[in-house]
Amino acid sequence: MLDRVNKPLNMLPVAPGVGFKAAHFAAILEDPGPVAWLEVHAENYMGDGGRPIAQLRKLSEHFPLSIHGVGLSIGAEAGLDVEHLARLKKLVEWAQPASFSEHLAWSTHGDHYLNDLLPLPYNNDTLNRVTSHILQVQETLGCRMLLENPSNYLAFTETTMEEVEFLSQIAQRTGCGILLDVNNVFISATNQNTDPLSYVNAFPLSHVGEIHLAGHDHNEDESGGPLLIDSHGREVADPVWALYRHTIERGGPKPTLIEWDNNVPDWPILAAEAMRVVPLLSITQS
Repeated sequence: MLDRVNKPLNMLPVAPGVGFKAAHFAAILEDPGPVAWLEVHAENYMGDGGRPIAQLRKLSEHFPLSIHGVGLSIGAEAGLDVEHLARLKKLVEWAQPASFSEHLAWSTHGDHYLNDLLPLPYNNDTLNRVTSHILQVQETLGCRMLLENPSNYLAFTETTMEEVEFLSQIAQRTGCGILLDVNNVFISATNQNTDPLSYVNAFPLSHVGEIHLAGHDHNEDESGGPLLIDSHGREVADPVWALYRHTIERGGPKPTLIEWDNNVPDWPILAAEAMRVVPLLSITQS
């Protein structure tokens, strides 16, 4: 279906990026350090003016932008919100991002918007629905999008295929790319007692256009087992860095984002975390 898409996007530099926070605006412009691109959440920039729009316009003069949606509810049983999609199209048209991505999740029910990105069962019904929604998004925006793998805390009895197969099928049917969140892979594997290395080894890395890294919190489930929470509130954990290295060794270097959305540190700390990506991007693919 890619012949119906006007432009591919996915033109981010193979370098570290960070999620932009308004508190860092002046510091980023003064000394970005290793950071070569910025990610913003689409829903924060759908207005017609004000400081957020002015800041984003200024940043776009200096950095490639990745627009990351959190509100399309691409896995919802109902159709996509066409008004929300229209606002997203307007943002993409003026911001001219190097990449657009969304989550494999749902967050709406009827007219209600939920605060969480909720998981989906992996079966043919879900596959057909998500495929249809992605094709609609790409047709509306006129560009190829990336779909992000979720962090999972439970499994569905209705699931009939593995997540890797599900994402592979979506990429093949729609021509979309994949945003591989390595922290989410580690969280899901820990919570569901599976092997994250096997997940990466089976993953269609040729479809990956961007990688995310983030911090997580440790908790316990009802039986006292480990339960990891995708908090985005601290530095990236050592085993996630190790899994990222393995991913790069297998699939080659990709544009890589450090997500730090809660308990946001001062700019030098975030820039130092992004600096840890730099030597890993020089690893030769095996």
